[in-house]
Amino acid sequence: MSLSHSPASGATAADGNLFTALRGAFPADLDACAIEVADGPDTGKRYSWRDLDRATAMIANLLDSLDLPAGSRIAAQTEKSVEALLLYLAVLRAGHVYLPLNTAYQAAELDYFIGNAEPAVVVCAGKHFGWVSKLAFQAKVPWVFTLNEDRTGTLLDRAVQMSDQHTPARRAAEDLAAILYTSGTTGRSKGAMLSHGNLLSNAQVLKDVWGWQPDDVLIHALPIFHVHGLFVASHGALLAGARMIWFSKFEPRGVIARLPQATVFMGVPTLYVRLLEQATLTRETCARMRLFISGSAPLLIETFQDWQHRTGHTILERYGMSETVMLTSNPYRSEDGERVGGTVGLPLPGVGLRVVDDAGQPCPADEIGHLQVRGPNVFGGYWRMPEKTREEFTADGWFKTGDVGRRDGRGYVTIVGRSKDLIISGGFNVYPAEIEGWLNELPGVAESAVVGVPHPDFGEGVIAVVVPRPGASLEGPALIAALKDRIANFKVPKQVFIESELPRNAMGKVQKNLLRERHRQLFG
Repeated sequence: MSLSHSPASGATAADGNLFTALRGAFPADLDACAIEVADGPDTGKRYSWRDLDRATAMIANLLDSLDLPAGSRIAAQTEKSVEALLLYLAVLRAGHVYLPLNTAYQAAELDYFIGNAEPAVVVCAGKHFGWVSKLAFQAKVPWVFTLNEDRTGTLLDRAVQMSDQHTPARRAAEDLAAILYTSGTTGRSKGAMLSHGNLLSNAQVLKDVWGWQPDDVLIHALPIFHVHGLFVASHGALLAGARMIWFSKFEPRGVIARLPQATVFMGVPTLYVRLLEQATLTRETCARMRLFISGSAPLLIETFQDWQHRTGHTILERYGMSETVMLTSNPYRSEDGERVGGTVGLPLPGVGLRVVDDAGQPCPADEIGHLQVRGPNVFGGYWRMPEKTREEFTADGWFKTGDVGRRDGRGYVTIVGRSKDLIISGGFNVYPAEIEGWLNELPGVAESAVVGVPHPDFGEGVIAVVVPRPGASLEGPALIAALKDRIANFKVPKQVFIESELPRNAMGKVQKNLLRERHRQLFG
């Protein structure tokens, strides 16, 4: 898309549209750099704030030209690029609902998402157009566009013909802005419905809590198909009018080389482990940085301490979910308290958090129980799953996170486990029941059990124990290869063990705790 300069369109009077708030935070100098590309063939390319305004206007005008009903779902499964971020912003600008999909999802998974969400538009990478468009058109999706990392594709070809002036659609705070699919423990994915108000309220709180300023520079090295990269990182920089250094993929040496020009970095624990492996990570390279943030998975205390020793900085850990965006954070300012390794800090302003026992009664300090939350950031429910939504909220309106933890006397929250066997591998949620469902459909498989065990790089590694049918001969590598054709790679077990039976208790329930203990040292 050509981004030659022309007068920028102004934001409308204040309303509930998240885009309007983000656009209103653009700096007065629209020709200043908003995003600088740090890798790939476009290394060094700069996008001004005016470019962001014009490009989102053109894409929003394209969406308007399709005569879509207000609030239509726009599904996107594309590689990370600045243009992919602009698509997200344009969807908000046009008053529709953004549906980001992990680039690792395979055909069976995408088929479910398209069938469940019924998007009016699907945007995919050009290399996947053949099979994605087939699924989309079978589901009667009227529009399929392509968008590639090199700024080519039919979406931009059409958008460049549109006007670069666009008045953002007026939306109420409670109107739907995005649907994020999160796998369910039953194997059926659930679409968490996040409103403009959910996302904006959380971004505004984080702007203050983390001290965002216009002169900040964020190294953006996260994917943009989930909460961490798409909302927490992007909204933070945009709402502050701060520049982003944009990496399409995380590469530790490249990130370290840009630390002297940056002030903020966000990553999952795996990224910090990778950075610590580099000799170039020193106190000198981090001298200008003011904040390192970690989330999406537990940060090992060893990583927390190693980072302090190597860089002189203390990582800020926080806690959030697809259904709630951010919930807690360790303090940024020293006067608000210390950053305590192994904890996820204190509830954010406006967020209620309680720890309850199995009977729903409050737990005293330091006693482990179920975490429940409420606040303006908490989602409205699961897309087209009213019964599931009711199940996940208490009678008095608190959301059951499914996480187990405790609060100390100061209010700091520690996550000690996850109910329903959730595995977090490399920052991605993996639900065993979903993987077991795929395994059990494979020829010769009688039953299976999937668990997570400690992994030095990913936090947890997914493994499976499979019992063959009588007379069947199974091999782990062959089962892994079969799964790779069906599900996202981060869900595929790293090892599959063939055993004659699964350990069970007297009630016949599989004792996954025994499997986890048996293979605890598998990855060292």
